Amino acid sequence: MNTRAEREARGRRGEALAAWYLRLKGWRILARRVKTPRGEIDLIARRGRVVAFVEVKWRASAADLDTAIDAYRLQRVAAAAEAVAHRYANGADEQRIDVLLLAPGRLPRHMANALML
Repeated sequence: MNTRAEREARGRRGEALAAWYLRLKGWRILARRVKTPRGEIDLIARRGRVVAFVEVKWRASAADLDTAIDAYRLQRVAAAAEAVAHRYANGADEQRIDVLLLAPGRLPRHMANALML
């Protein structure tokens, strides 16, 4: 059975792996699981002058990753990012929505600029 608690635990593991992957790529994690009235942002990361609001998707198989993210989900992340961007970025920073797709036995797929802000 796939309970809510099990899904939550898998999601947290996926976010931890995503944060680890981003740090290896030179990103600094500014925040995790930021909740806003408009939605939740899984990770907020910075590398240089770029602030990325990152949606993390974990799936049991690589084939399921192709349908893990859609325009509706990206718009929710963008709305949430808009609500808190002033806390993490200044006017000189590039802000963007990134997606990190994870599945067992596969390298993470990092989609930079999945939605430009």
